[in-house]
Amino acid sequence: MNPWLQAAIVVGALLTSVFAGWGLSVGVLRLAKVPDVILPTLERDASGRMVPILAPKTAPSRPLLRGGLWVGILERLAITGAIIAGRPELIALVVAVKGLGRYPELQQAGGASERFIVGTLASFIVAVAVGLGAVALLA
Repeated sequence: MNPWLQAAIVVGALLTSVFAGWGLSVGVLRLAKVPDVILPTLERDASGRMVPILAPKTAPSRPLLRGGLWVGILERLAITGAIIAGRPELIALVVAVKGLGRYPELQQAGGASERFIVGTLASFIVAVAVGLGAVALLA
């Protein structure tokens, strides 16, 4: 295969992994978002009947993990690159570095661990799929 075509496939796969993974991760995290209201809260209406109303959350909002965008971009590049290079065992290194790097923040930010797992899995799925697709095209 032409070396320029090989390079184009690799670069295209890396860019696809970054941008498709970004879109999927954001979409999945939006679906997994905690609702802004707690249901049902009951209140008496003008006629004296008890009716459900939307009540704002009373729990304080927790800060989101910082740097997630860049961590996601770098993890997808590393995973897709590892698969294209024929070194899928390096994915374990990416998982370990990401988990250990976020561990202190995940301990302090209560609900952030679920978002971390959901976003990471969505990101990894895209990176692996694109990497395997690139390997198939290069073969």
